Amino acid sequence: MKSDLTLQEDVMHELRWEPSVNAAHVGVEAKNGVVTLSGHVDSLAEKWNAERAAKNVAGVKVLAVELDVKVPNSLKQSDTDIAEAIHNAFRWSSYIFPESLKAKVEKGHVTLTGEVEWQYLKWGAENVVRYLKGVTGVNNMITLTSKPSEKAIKIDIENALKRRAQDDAQKIKVAVQGDEVILTGSVHTWPERNLATSAVWGVPGVHKVIDRMVIAP
Repeated sequence: MKSDLTLQEDVMHELRWEPSVNAAHVGVEAKNGVVTLSGHVDSLAEKWNAERAAKNVAGVKVLAVELDVKVPNSLKQSDTDIAEAIHNAFRWSSYIFPESLKAKVEKGHVTLTGEVEWQYLKWGAENVVRYLKGVTGVNNMITLTSKPSEKAIKIDIENALKRRAQDDAQKIKVAVQGDEVILTGSVHTWPERNLATSAVWGVPGVHKVIDRMVIAP
């Protein structure tokens, strides 16, 4: 097991290695596998990339993100400009979004609403907005319309985990309650944990995933 100092240094090195993150503005603390990122970033995309980079470091069991998004004056946009950018981004995106999707912008913070059939479209909408200039936060309230049976969801999830997580599939337990899925058990790393949850979200009809998995050596 890594010492707190080694884990802190590894996360700092990973942040410096990530070209989309200004590591000089990000503070890192580590204690017993719990890593805290603090400071400020220039965009929501930079915040997300810092979080992703930290999760890729072996030994990070829990990540606390206390990064503030402070958009430089040169990159600030009015709420109207951001709303227009979202409208255009949805129109020209490689994703085919339904016209029912709505976006509300308030002081740079975007709330997405509407319905889609697949989880990848919900994620896709958020991903499109995250990288727009001037956006400081995204609240994704988009809902899913698919509602297959609990049995079908559980079979699809277990098959997906076996395909994508292989060794860890046997250590991950799946419980289905309506359109809600609860994952328990253990994995070895954050990437494996993300792989398992991504497999679950790829199943039609899953509206919520409760991740109670732990990262074990």
